[in-house]
Amino acid sequence: MQFTSEQRLDDGVLEREFTLGEIPGILWTPGSASAPAPLILVGHPGGLRQMYPRLVARARHAAAAGFAAATIELPGSGDRPRSAAAEQAHADLHRALAAGEPVDDEIVDRLVGPLVEKAVPEWRAALDALLSLPEIGGPVGHSGGVIAIGIRLAVVEPRISAALLFAGSFVPRTMFEEARQVTIPLQVLLQWDDEGNDRQLALDLFDAFGSEEKTLHANMGGHTGVPQFEGDDGNRFFARHLK
Repeated sequence: MQFTSEQRLDDGVLEREFTLGEIPGILWTPGSASAPAPLILVGHPGGLRQMYPRLVARARHAAAAGFAAATIELPGSGDRPRSAAAEQAHADLHRALAAGEPVDDEIVDRLVGPLVEKAVPEWRAALDALLSLPEIGGPVGHSGGVIAIGIRLAVVEPRISAALLFAGSFVPRTMFEEARQVTIPLQVLLQWDDEGNDRQLALDLFDAFGSEEKTLHANMGGHTGVPQFEGDDGNRFFARHLK
């Protein structure tokens, strides 16, 4: 991990950009931390620069509760090399949505499956590097982003103690078996009127999770209409399990 820039935000949060090999990322740490801070991995749908306003808002909210937060760019997003197969899958997805047609499972498999296979090892490598920093301690939480990535991380990464998942992206049906293997505490957000998400599939996925502690927060509104109070609820969720 190599830090490439840093700035102190007006609330005292230290923001540092880094690269992990060719993967860009950002780390935010609380300004007043006197001990290593628990870490939250902040997921997103891709495009660090495009998503930055929302990411920094989430990170600053987490830092106010004493958490460090970090994110990395997804494969095929931002300035990272594109995959012709992924681009075609994206095009097929948008064509189906624009036509009001059901999204075929085969499209979801082509789009999401390879992304999970590439992204999860990168998140784990980032976690290795982040936990080696003296200002970062365990345990670790995962928040938001592509829910299929969150599912795989929850299954294969023992250092993640709790996850706040956003049911706002497509999940291959083959991953339902993985969902049954998830045992960590979960809080799942579902926007009831999410125009790009299959509500029943999201409810079925929640039912499949094997965690003894799992909570579904369903709110009215579209994909980007998550109520502000969910940020506070998320901090309380992580405070119970990461501190």
